[in-house]
Amino acid sequence: MDRILIVEDEAEIAELEKDYLELSGYEVVIESDGTKGMERALSENFSLYILDLMLPGVDGFEICARIREKTNRPILIVSAKKDDIDKIRGLGIGADDYITKPFSPSEMVARVKAHLNSFERIARGGFNEDDTLEIRGIKIDKVDRRVWVNGEEKPFTTKEFDMLLFLAAHPNRVFTKEELFTGIWDSELVGDIATVTVHIKKLREKIEANPSKPQIIETIWGVGYRFKV
Repeated sequence: MDRILIVEDEAEIAELEKDYLELSGYEVVIESDGTKGMERALSENFSLYILDLMLPGVDGFEICARIREKTNRPILIVSAKKDDIDKIRGLGIGADDYITKPFSPSEMVARVKAHLNSFERIARGGFNEDDTLEIRGIKIDKVDRRVWVNGEEKPFTTKEFDMLLFLAAHPNRVFTKEELFTGIWDSELVGDIATVTVHIKKLREKIEANPSKPQIIETIWGVGYRFKV
């Protein structure tokens, strides 16, 4: 059974999330304090993490960053902070998704399922092609989820890896932001456009010689993005 850690100081929200997730068959652990939540996140194994941002003790940004140093398991931020800068910061330090309060509990469960299904599918090697993809000086190991750029190994978060593999596996094809969200997050839910935009930015920082003038992941204005070969 998948174990999920919720770090949330609003008891009603935490219990609501817990109830809906348990009804869907997940084991759920709640921590209301940021410091204790981080300690538990780093000392125990969980399948997915749901973090609030404004917490007593350690905030959600710090917890997210520390979890990401430990594991590539999915991290979802659930917060009342609606500013784009907070969304960009959260996604930039390794979160896989950002859900703004108030939210539909069923939408939250759907996103949890989508992230876990995507992670497990790739972890099982759910690809029919060879285990390794090499293109434009980039080597992608699909089984071990490792990436080398011009011979140098680079660290990638779960969704950064998924997006790179998705684009590289479909060279020269243009994808809209909506298509990328659906294809990578394995969900038809409408996602925040910042999710895709931030992940594209992070990919460029890791694979492009000059991220400000990308030559590999191109922006097709008014349409979306493509991996150019």
